[in-house]
Amino acid sequence: MKAARLHGPGDLRIEDIVTPGAPDAGWVKLRVDAAGICGSDLHNFRTGQWISRSPSTAGHELTGTVIAIGEGVDTVAVGDRVVADSRFWCGECAQCHAGKRHLCVSLGFVGEVCDGGFAEQTSLPARLLHVVDAALDERVAAMAEPLAVALHAVRRLPQTAGSVLVVGCGTIGGLAALLLSRTFPGTVLVADRNERRCARVARVTGATIVDLSRDAIAAATVDAPLLAAVEATGSIAALNQLLDVLGPGGTVAMVGIFHGRLDIDPNVLVEREIALLGCHAFADELPDAIRMLGDLSEPLISLIDREIGLDDIPAAYERLLAGQGDGLKTIIRMRQPAGDFR
Repeated sequence: MKAARLHGPGDLRIEDIVTPGAPDAGWVKLRVDAAGICGSDLHNFRTGQWISRSPSTAGHELTGTVIAIGEGVDTVAVGDRVVADSRFWCGECAQCHAGKRHLCVSLGFVGEVCDGGFAEQTSLPARLLHVVDAALDERVAAMAEPLAVALHAVRRLPQTAGSVLVVGCGTIGGLAALLLSRTFPGTVLVADRNERRCARVARVTGATIVDLSRDAIAAATVDAPLLAAVEATGSIAALNQLLDVLGPGGTVAMVGIFHGRLDIDPNVLVEREIALLGCHAFADELPDAIRMLGDLSEPLISLIDREIGLDDIPAAYERLLAGQGDGLKTIIRMRQPAGDFR
């Protein structure tokens, strides 16, 4: 079968590999239907930060159909449509016992510690699989995992009125804006250097586009303090700009994958009582995200940038790393003609 395998930093290859055999006890074999390219896939490709085995089939945002089950599996059946939890936790550490699997001391991810979804077939532990409606569009199902990441970040923000700002309209930022547009009682603001992508997110969510300047934020909030923000760029410069416009007592949910190290005056945080909250993957939000997919199907499809085939993944990595495109998500469809989705 065909698969996209990461051999090392900057070395992603489309290869013909052996199809997975019968699944081990507790594992399930899937026919992959669709998968999404994540910013962390690009980060790992560029830096090799999370390469723990090589080569490894990439891709942790996936949906598929169960085609075989291993001994002892009773949570899914052959023919079920499923989405995968991306987190590969140990189940034995204190954090896992406390129900905080996203903080597992040995946490890894699908596509890293085991083969992922950039392939025609894959095998995964049954514990990671969630059954979805068979009628759900596979493109939408493939967005369950990033929607859970965005939901976790949004839920970490304080419940406040007024305005909330999302900085960065990539996948997680755009999905956070979508969720906030449905749940936040005040005004949702979005900012991104990619004007076309920001415009698409604003069009789909009804958010207001702003610059990261004090005057622009003051105008958008009618001079009320900005007390909540999602940082989804991973840019040190953007974070510093955000801290400059955030009001005293404000909170930033930090979900972007950063390159470089922070260079900020900690007295800014102390004197203005600014809270920086790290948001890693998701906790128990995936089932809730799955339940939202049906109602969110139309806007989610509207936010797709392109649909591609397996052979197109390396070129898609190059395009995405170059910052091209005006959508949030590139979707790999295993049995559909490749092409732009516009």
